[in-house]
Amino acid sequence: MRVVIDTNVLVSGLLSPYGAAAEVVRMLVAGSIELLYDARIVSEYEEVLSRPKFSFDTDKVGYLIEFITHFGVPVSAIPLSKHLPDHDDEPFLEIAIAGKAECLITGNVTHYPIKSRRKIRILAPRQFLNKYF
Repeated sequence: MRVVIDTNVLVSGLLSPYGAAAEVVRMLVAGSIELLYDARIVSEYEEVLSRPKFSFDTDKVGYLIEFITHFGVPVSAIPLSKHLPDHDDEPFLEIAIAGKAECLITGNVTHYPIKSRRKIRILAPRQFLNKYF
């Protein structure tokens, strides 16, 4: 199953090992889901996960980024015709559309207005698990 994972899901999943976001991260690492990405997404993952406030081990962040780029699927996308409320969310939806993702998993479902989705399912981690697993 091809998915795009918003950065907030990775952060949440790494901070709290017992929630739905953590289950999504475990599924990613286990190969149960196929992650679509581009350089912008990987750059955001790396920048956010490296923030001192999270105190993630830099080596482990590096391993996760390496895993994503090795086992994920790189996708090229064209810009959205209409901007999202938060421009930082645009690469995630662009990649989901271009890569024909089954869904985009995010903790911020409301950041992706229905008119902008182009039939891409936008699901919170718990919704994703309930619908597909």
